[in-house]
Amino acid sequence: MTAGDHKGAGVVSPAPPAGFVSPAPLAEDRRSDDGRDMPSRNDVLGAALAQTVGGPVGRHALIGRSRFWTPLRVMLLIGVVFLALGYSTKAACLQSTDTGTAAQRVANWENQRAYYSLCYSDTVPLYTAELLNQGKFPYKSSWMEKDGDGKPHVVWDGSEPVRYMEYPVLTGIYQYLSMSLAKTYSALTTVASVPLVAEVVMFFNISAFGLALAWLVTVWATALLAGRRIWDAALVAASPLVIFQIFTNFDALAVACATGALLAWSRRRTTLTGVLIGIGVALKLYPLLLLGPLLVLALRTGRMREFTRTAVAAVVAWLVVNLPILVLFPRGWSEFFRLNARRGDDMDSIYNVVKSFTGWQGFDPGLGFWEPPTVTNAVTAVLFALCCAGIGYLALTAAQRPRLAQLAFLVVAAFLLTNKVWSPQFSLWLVPLAVLALPHRRILLAWMTIDALVWVPRMLYLYGEQNRGLPEQWFTATVLLRDIAVVALVVLVIRQIRRPELDLVRHRGAVDDPAGGVFDRAPDNPPSWLPAWLRPRRHSLADAAAAAGRDDHRRPERGVGAVD
Repeated sequence: MTAGDHKGAGVVSPAPPAGFVSPAPLAEDRRSDDGRDMPSRNDVLGAALAQTVGGPVGRHALIGRSRFWTPLRVMLLIGVVFLALGYSTKAACLQSTDTGTAAQRVANWENQRAYYSLCYSDTVPLYTAELLNQGKFPYKSSWMEKDGDGKPHVVWDGSEPVRYMEYPVLTGIYQYLSMSLAKTYSALTTVASVPLVAEVVMFFNISAFGLALAWLVTVWATALLAGRRIWDAALVAASPLVIFQIFTNFDALAVACATGALLAWSRRRTTLTGVLIGIGVALKLYPLLLLGPLLVLALRTGRMREFTRTAVAAVVAWLVVNLPILVLFPRGWSEFFRLNARRGDDMDSIYNVVKSFTGWQGFDPGLGFWEPPTVTNAVTAVLFALCCAGIGYLALTAAQRPRLAQLAFLVVAAFLLTNKVWSPQFSLWLVPLAVLALPHRRILLAWMTIDALVWVPRMLYLYGEQNRGLPEQWFTATVLLRDIAVVALVVLVIRQIRRPELDLVRHRGAVDDPAGGVFDRAPDNPPSWLPAWLRPRRHSLADAAAAAGRDDHRRPERGVGAVD
């Protein structure tokens, strides 16, 4: 039975007449996954969307028996639709000149098309800026940074303004492989009758195809991590952030590795977890942050052996990937770290928001070209360290051990909020973690929509007020709104850690931590050297259980999911 029989819910059906025969033979296996969360029954948004496909699932439906349209396949299809929307938002920037060979044609970005068409992507300008158009290998090749007049910049310390590939090793290699395939296609156009596509556009298309596959992997991993709440992963597939940011840069690759690492941990594959974290760090630095929550939970449960195995595997995997480039091209390999050290507060950072509204000059005013903002670097490091200390204290002292996804979300959110750089695509890092940590669909959708729409005033601000764009404060006001939304999510996650009876994932205590792996239902067993003020507050457990019991008496029959 499928959707549609809900109208008779609560009505006792009469007994079938004598001689009644079912129009089709009953299935031999009539087991139903009754434990699965069903948004069409207990969620306002899910119920509204279900009306387009026949209404909520029926009371007597056999859940989990579909042969083809499983929840995962449905969500992957939704993901493909939203990825297509993401490609459509970049399409205006993929128009190219119509003369010359594929290698000679370039993307038409005249009159700042990328800004007023809202189609900007780093992929297109990087093809030329990183010398990929010349077929040069990243980290080996270099160029001189020049000013608007074509002259080399004057570096603050008198050195030459030499630049190299600015991305971690695997992201640089990914760009190189995409370039090689694009040039192969360009060569093919000279000997075969195939569509003539500008080489830079083909480079974008090939890169985007890999990024799309990475995001579908993220959807798949999130669905498996969600346990009985598998439909929560639909918010990853249909996130508004995908529309504007999935093809802005290469972050989807690292997000897939980070989410895959969480899935491997949930399956107790500790070595594979470390390998995926190491590969993720070779793509983008942020998957390294996952080791923090793993360490704290390992301390609380006494599972340090598993954590150590994961950490060692992460270091080994990262070294295996990085060591060849480090040995052969040390100057090019270190460019990523050097660039991040000398970057100032970015336009999307909270520090720039304060500067925008107050006229403050920042922590390091009057810096020379490429001069590292030492005070800003120190302030951001200290603020992030304090946030991590607070999260660690919360994780160690909470009456009930927090879920891994909750702590991972808090750490990554703290990093973004305190960091001097928050590029628009960085918000993709939070999407699967937020869905797993706080599966309140309307709340998450509101945050994602706000975050996605920051792109519009950002582009119009870059377009220039003189070109009928927007003034800076319109953009920084939306950045501030986004930051407030993320802080609100952080507060809600902390609240549910302190009051686990409110956590939808825990399902009134029936579930512990679907992504927890060795932490799932593990008793607290902190080391003997841990001081008393860093140990779980046992006296709160009875209060939490009592609160959960009182809540059960007051809660309607439709279940915990009814609150969202």
